Amino acid sequence: MSVKGPDGPDRQRLFVGGSWVEPDGGYYAVIDPATEETVGWAPEASRDQVHAACAAAREAFGPWSRTAPEERAAVLGRAADIIRGHLVPYAELAQAETGATTGTARGMQVGVGAARFRRYARVEPAEWAILPQVNEAGPMGKAGVMGALAVRQPVGVVTCITSYNNPWANPAGKIAPALAMGNTVVVKPAPQDPLSVYRMAQALEAAGVPAGVVNVVSGRAVEVGEAAVSSPDVDMVSFTGSTAVGQRIAEVCGRDMKRQLMELGGKGAAVVFDDADLGSAVAGIGTTFSFYSGQICTAPTRVLAQRGVYDRLVEQLAVYAGRLKVGDPRETSTIVGPVISAEHRDRVEAYVEMGRKEGAVVVAGGERPSYQRGFYVSPTLLADCTNDMRVAREEIFGPVVSVIPFEEEEEGIALANDTDYGLIDYVWSGDVARAFRVARRLRAGGVGINTVGRNMEAPFGGFKKSGVGRDVGSYALHAYSEVQAIVWPG
Repeated sequence: MSVKGPDGPDRQRLFVGGSWVEPDGGYYAVIDPATEETVGWAPEASRDQVHAACAAAREAFGPWSRTAPEERAAVLGRAADIIRGHLVPYAELAQAETGATTGTARGMQVGVGAARFRRYARVEPAEWAILPQVNEAGPMGKAGVMGALAVRQPVGVVTCITSYNNPWANPAGKIAPALAMGNTVVVKPAPQDPLSVYRMAQALEAAGVPAGVVNVVSGRAVEVGEAAVSSPDVDMVSFTGSTAVGQRIAEVCGRDMKRQLMELGGKGAAVVFDDADLGSAVAGIGTTFSFYSGQICTAPTRVLAQRGVYDRLVEQLAVYAGRLKVGDPRETSTIVGPVISAEHRDRVEAYVEMGRKEGAVVVAGGERPSYQRGFYVSPTLLADCTNDMRVAREEIFGPVVSVIPFEEEEEGIALANDTDYGLIDYVWSGDVARAFRVARRLRAGGVGINTVGRNMEAPFGGFKKSGVGRDVGSYALHAYSEVQAIVWPG
C-alpha cells in the first residue's frame, strides 16, 4: 500500500512476502513527463530487501506450484476483474507516469494488462499437453521397448524486469503466464513508472494471491536490478529493455545457468515496394510518431522505399507527421505526447542532429515544440539516409523515422537484414505472393505484411540482438516452464 507524504503525493511501500514494507533507501520522485510535476514517491529498495523478496518467492514456490491450475487461474481471473473495475484511476496514474495519451493509457496499457490476466485465467488443456513418445526398438531390441511422457513443470522463481513504455501490458505479460504455470515472481519495474506496477500487486493481493507468490521491489540504483538477477533464489530472468542491459543480465544468468527470456531492442525495417498501397504504408509507418511517442521496440523506424515510390512516400509521410498534434496527453485532440524524461528527450534530439551531420535531410520536425514544460519531441522524418548512418542502425526510441531508397527486391532484402537487430519487420506490397516470399527471407522474429497489427497468440521475440526466446499466447506458457521426461518399461 501507500501512505500520504508530507507534500501531498503518496509514498509507495515495497511489496515483499505479502507485506507492504518501508524501503531502506527512502523514496524518490516519479515525474509526470507532460507537466514535470511529482506524481508520487516510489520506494528505493536495498539489496537486502531484494534478496528478502527473492527468498519469499522461493518459500512460496512449493505450495503455489502444487496448487491446482484451476485455482491459480481463478486468482488471475479475479485480478483481471479488479483491474477492469479500476480502469479509469489506473489509467490516470499510468498516463501521469508515462505521458501516454488517454486512449493509449486506457486501451493499450491498463486494458491490455487486464486482458492478459484474463487470457491466462483461461488456459486450455491442449496448451499444456506434449504428445507421449514411444521408443519401439531401443538399444536392447524388443525387450527394451520403453514408454515416455513429457510434461511441463514450472521453472521456479522468476525475476521480471519490465520496461518503462508500458507499466501494465508488459508486466502483466510476464506475471500472468508465469503464475499460471506455477512459478512465483519478483518484479522489478522500470524506475520511471513503478507506481502502476504496485497497483497491479494490490489487485493481485485483493484477488487472493498467497503471500510471497508476487513481490515488487523498485529503485533507481543499479544494485536493485543486479540483486534481483543474481540472487541464488532466482531460477529465471524475464527482461524487457535495451540490448545493452540485456547482454549484462545474460552474462550473470550464464554464470549460474539461469533460464532467460529476453525481449530487447529493435530497428524494424519497413520494406515498401512500388506496388504498395501508400495510404496503408503511411498509416502503418506513422504509428512510429504517435504510438508511445515512438518509444516502442516494434516500431517500423527504418523505412526502405523502392525508387519508384520513394519520393511520394517521403512526401506523404512528411504531411502525415506535420498533421499530428503534439501536446498534453490528457487533451482528446493530442496524438503525440511527451517522451519519458528530459534525458531521453536530449538523447532523441542528439540523434536527429547526428543524422543531419551524417547527410540525412530533415523533411519534417527536427525542432523542439515550444512548450515551457514537458519533455516533447516533434515527429521527425529523415530522408536520403543510407544504411550505414547511425540513425539507421541504432535504436533511437523516439518519434523519428529514417527513409532509405533501394532499387530491386534483392537489395531491399539485403538492406533490411543488414542490422544487429531482428525483432519485427514489415513488408508493403500489392503482390501478396512476393510479400510472403520476402517475409520468409527477413531475419526477424516477426514480419507484418501490409499491417503493423499484432496477433496476440502468435509467438513474439527476436532474432540476433533483439532477444532470446518467445512469449505471448501459448508460447509464454512454454517460456515459463521446463520440460520433464518420465520414462517407464513398455
